[in-house]
Amino acid sequence: MLAVKIDNVAAARPHTGLGAADLVYVEQVEAGLTRLLAVYASQQPPTVGPVRSARESDVELLRQFERPALAYSGVRSALKGFLQEAPLYALPPERAPAAYERAPDRPAPHNLYLDPQRALAAAPQAGTARDIGFRFGPAPAGGRPVDQHAVRFPAARYGFAWSAAEQRWLVSMDGTPARTTDGGRVGAKTVVVQDVTIRPSTFRDRGGNVTPYTETVGSGSALVLRDGKAYDARWSRPSAGGGTTFTTPTGAPLAFAPGPVWIVLAAR
Repeated sequence: MLAVKIDNVAAARPHTGLGAADLVYVEQVEAGLTRLLAVYASQQPPTVGPVRSARESDVELLRQFERPALAYSGVRSALKGFLQEAPLYALPPERAPAAYERAPDRPAPHNLYLDPQRALAAAPQAGTARDIGFRFGPAPAGGRPVDQHAVRFPAARYGFAWSAAEQRWLVSMDGTPARTTDGGRVGAKTVVVQDVTIRPSTFRDRGGNVTPYTETVGSGSALVLRDGKAYDARWSRPSAGGGTTFTTPTGAPLAFAPGPVWIVLAAR
């Protein structure tokens, strides 16, 4: 299984290969911006990107996948050893040079792209897909009809619009429809807005901004969007080595719609 850290500021759009991801996590980074962590298990597109640097939070988040490969473009020197010793297969360009290339039609640093097959060839023992707690199936009873939902970060915002014709939620970033170079409009069958604690970490970026740390172990509230409805939910992940479950307020498992899932890790 392969996870890829993807840049998503305006200069990094449109993305490539994002529509093929099984899971896409939205994480807050420095200065209130966000980055994406895309997880590929059922299929590997020819190219993914632009690829950017990983964060400390990624290690805790990915532990539930049991040693996946993680492709990223680099990290601060203080975090490099931490990632390389984490329970995952770290694949920056220096460890898998044949898997990366720069696109000549985009400015750096928004022009680094990954060949997933070559990346996985550099980590042949990477774990395969496993149960991380999610359940898929028919929609639960109840729910509120919703055709639009927005999530705001300090310096980024996301919109999700239900398309009855396509039976999925269409994604927008900063008010602009999210598209890919290889697959058209970006969308998801299920969108989860997971309320989490976001606190300062011990790391800073090159500009001196403190790197946020997103806590994904614990429990809290969530909003699940599927089939044109919104469902109140609870999430629980008791330990870093375990998966994350989502339940209704009564404690019953809350099934997602089969297909791609976007998980927005938003501050409580």
